[in-house]
Amino acid sequence: MLKRLLTVQKVLGLLLILFSFSMLAPAVVALIYRDGALLPFLYAFALILGIGVLNWLLAFRASHELRVRDGFLVVVLFWVVLGLSGAIPFWLSPEPDLSLTDSVFESISGLTTTGATVILSIDDLPHSMLWYRQQLQWLGGMGIIVLAVAVLPMLGIGGMQLYRAEMPGPMKENKLTPRITETAKALWYIYFWLTFACALAYWLAGMDGFDAIGHAFSTVAIGGFSTHDDSMGYFDSTLIEMIAVVFMLLAGMNFALHFVAFRNRSFSAYSHDSELRFYLFLMIVVTTIVTLALFYTDTYIDWEDSFTHALFQTVSIGTTTGFTTDAFYYWPPFIEILLIFLAFVGGCAGSTGGGIKVIRFLLLIKQGLREIGRLIHPNAQMPVRVGGKVINHRVIDAVWGFFSLYVATFTLMYLALAASGLDLLTAFSAVAACMNNLGPGLGTVGAHYYDMHDTGIWILCMAMLLGRLEIFTLLVLFSPAFWRR
Repeated sequence: MLKRLLTVQKVLGLLLILFSFSMLAPAVVALIYRDGALLPFLYAFALILGIGVLNWLLAFRASHELRVRDGFLVVVLFWVVLGLSGAIPFWLSPEPDLSLTDSVFESISGLTTTGATVILSIDDLPHSMLWYRQQLQWLGGMGIIVLAVAVLPMLGIGGMQLYRAEMPGPMKENKLTPRITETAKALWYIYFWLTFACALAYWLAGMDGFDAIGHAFSTVAIGGFSTHDDSMGYFDSTLIEMIAVVFMLLAGMNFALHFVAFRNRSFSAYSHDSELRFYLFLMIVVTTIVTLALFYTDTYIDWEDSFTHALFQTVSIGTTTGFTTDAFYYWPPFIEILLIFLAFVGGCAGSTGGGIKVIRFLLLIKQGLREIGRLIHPNAQMPVRVGGKVINHRVIDAVWGFFSLYVATFTLMYLALAASGLDLLTAFSAVAACMNNLGPGLGTVGAHYYDMHDTGIWILCMAMLLGRLEIFTLLVLFSPAFWRR
């Protein structure tokens, strides 16, 4: 047991060393813009690198093969340590002037691509700090550990255990390529080129280079952080909003589909995917409902404004990105609640989106329909099928287990926030927004989380981590069976 823990420590040290170099990019931005925020990033780089090197040196002789359960431990420890390490620049920098608690919240919010913020005047931040917030989301989007599995095998450490613990969704056993290293590389190539295309499109549509890159980072990561207080509404451009809609939809799809479509030079992978069809169906239906509701409640006076605002906010919240063009949390209550519930569905499995995932909801619906059919025909054999393939009952059981645990965990954190003194709407939406990695909520957390007390901040940090790691990866560590030999 001790030898395996030393191997975990060694991996953790290597991953921290890798993460420390991410502090150099905002340091370069600080030099370019001469914004006076260089030192916090240099101090953070030195400290994180030092801790990583120390952990590696203390365990560099360890060479035991990682098991799947060790992969869970590495992933959870790394995300916790990463959240704490990423908070260092926020804490050291005079702008924004954040407490340690708020710094950790901002860091975890970025890395988990939640997009909730405690900062009031984003427009006044130094350029390097703005870059750093966007960069955190970009690294967290695909998961820095998926990047690491492309590097760690060269250091003699297998990556499949980390990949299984990190990748979202019930279909994580499917690999795009025979080797896990090549799978991680394939995912990152797609991720990089989507980011590049998004940044180019934003720039051509009128954003300056800095805003284009920053918003591309958070769009493809489905993060929601912006370089402006008014988010996408700052640009007041329908073209920019529609570009965002396209790339949010693409980032909310299973990245395996993008890979297969690119490899085969064919779009047939998209048209044959049941999860994607259901994902687009939900977006179309909710957009239609919201458009009608906005128009007939006189929230907007013409159909064009109603449709563009409805489309943007439906896709933004449905994919759990969290960009805004208007204060949707002041829209009619029916629309607010509908959009928050849509965020529970979230993006597709294997995407950068949050939420429970579209494939799980599709399986739950099919399972429910099967049970209704069994009431009518008790002796009939009615397998659950997706895309013409019979789904193994163990997958169905896992989905039901995930769903029940998700609801139970959500309820406990909702009750905890309500007990801390928050009104019920704020407590409900704050947990929903953080656990689904959405960001903006309703009530007093619609625009920001600045007024949230420290107890609530730590509860929501746990909610963000649970959502990012999809419940099981984190809670499995609390099982006594996990620690038995």
